[in-house]
Amino acid sequence: MAEKKRSMFPAQRPILIAGVAGALAGAVAVYATSRIAGNTQHEPPAVVAAGDVGPDTCAAKVDRAKQVAEAATGDVAAMLPADPPQSLKALAFNAPDGTPMTLADRTGKTVLLNLWATWCAPCREEMPALNALQKDKGSDTFEVIAVNVDTGDDTKPKKFIAETGIDTLGAYRDNTLALFNDLKKRGLALGLPVTLLIDEQGCLLAHMNGPAEWAGTDAAKLIATATGG
Repeated sequence: MAEKKRSMFPAQRPILIAGVAGALAGAVAVYATSRIAGNTQHEPPAVVAAGDVGPDTCAAKVDRAKQVAEAATGDVAAMLPADPPQSLKALAFNAPDGTPMTLADRTGKTVLLNLWATWCAPCREEMPALNALQKDKGSDTFEVIAVNVDTGDDTKPKKFIAETGIDTLGAYRDNTLALFNDLKKRGLALGLPVTLLIDEQGCLLAHMNGPAEWAGTDAAKLIATATGG
């Protein structure tokens, strides 16, 4: 079974990017596989919103980001350390009940933030594993937040969630592409899926472009390191 997981989500994978038709043309690329080998891209300085932690607060967490990234092995080896760590508390999307929220609303929790879409095949493949991770590790101190970025209404994402038995992930949404474009401007999103590991103060510790196997022991070790669990 372990060999099968490695074949689906290898630690180092070339990226195949396909264009997205219609309203998403040119805005988002789909990852058929997930990692650019040797990616050393640096994120631009964070834009700090009112009430957010200052850039120095997050920038001082370089050693913690490296420690977390060192724990990213095997199935989650594509996780890269934030360079430098930056505040993401101002990232905005809609809560499962449709009300606007930001990551600041999850202050006190370590968050694994994942952006996905129903038209993205690798996203669809990894959703059950993200669901399993939330079921196993979700708590008052950790949450998987999977944000669907399909444009239009909620019909397609709700149908997919129902058909695949996703029962522990909240139906977070952003149908405007604003969240993806924010991460793109920060140098964090190259396509979908994209996953960010954010600490309890809203500081980015690590990030990954492409899918991974989130239900295994490698992911559990990564989350334990990030949460101190």
